[in-house]
Amino acid sequence: MSVDQTRPLRADAQRNRDSLLAAALDAFSADGPEVPLEAIARSAGVGIGTLYRHFPTRNALVETVYRDEVARLCDAVTELLAGRPADLALRAWSDQFVAYLMAKRGLADALRALIASGADPFAQTRGRLLDAVTLLVRAGVAEGRIRTDADPEDVLRSLSGVSLVAGEPDQRDQAGRLLDLLVDGLRYGARR
Repeated sequence: MSVDQTRPLRADAQRNRDSLLAAALDAFSADGPEVPLEAIARSAGVGIGTLYRHFPTRNALVETVYRDEVARLCDAVTELLAGRPADLALRAWSDQFVAYLMAKRGLADALRALIASGADPFAQTRGRLLDAVTLLVRAGVAEGRIRTDADPEDVLRSLSGVSLVAGEPDQRDQAGRLLDLLVDGLRYGARR
């Protein structure tokens, strides 16, 4: 795991950590799990010692990159719900989810190596994703914009399915059409 995050980092240390996570996401996505950590540090504009202070192992870096991406995705729900009706927030979040899974595909080899080492990066993150979808679905039901029998687990699995069949960059239009169908189905029979 990464350095103790219970106390806040100094501003410069937080910037370094954020730069390392962004550089690692790009590197793992483009070059796979064996990209040299020195290359990640160089891309982030820091030394290798700084990388190891934040992430003592490659696995710690991979897991933190993955969890950071999931947190960013899940944290977007509140802002989306504040700015639009829940069904439209769900549709906008669905686009972000597909984009997230595309990024996760780039991390797939790195995540497989992490799992092979005995870690389970999905245990916590799956719950966070389900919580995010549940918040969106419940808000839609409360507003009368989503049918009352909508199951958040089904919605999450449907979103995953869309990304499996249309998750490549050249399939974005198809993914959008499938997401439109999904959200339209969730609206069918709503009180609105």
